[in-house]
Amino acid sequence: MSHLSIEIPDDVLQAMKLPLRDAPVRLRTELALRLYEKGILSLGKARKLSGLSRWEFQEQLGQQGILRRYDVQELEEDLGTLESLL
Repeated sequence: MSHLSIEIPDDVLQAMKLPLRDAPVRLRTELALRLYEKGILSLGKARKLSGLSRWEFQEQLGQQGILRRYDVQELEEDLGTLESLL
C-alpha cells in the first residue's frame, strides 16, 4: 500500500477550528467527497479513502447535497443481483 502525506501549515489547521484529533478524519472525508463529486474517484474508492462505512458515506453525500452518479454498469449489476434473489 502506498502512503501519501501532505503538510498543512499550523495557521491553516488552526483556521479550520477543528480539534487536532478530528482533523485527519474530517480532511480525508472532505477530500473523498470532493473527488467523488468531481468524478475523479468512484463511489467505492471515495468511500474507502474516507474511511467511513458505506452508509456513513452515503449520509455525508446527502448532507453535502452531492448527487450520487449511477451509471449503466451499476444498473446492470443491480439488476443481476435482483434476478439472482428471485
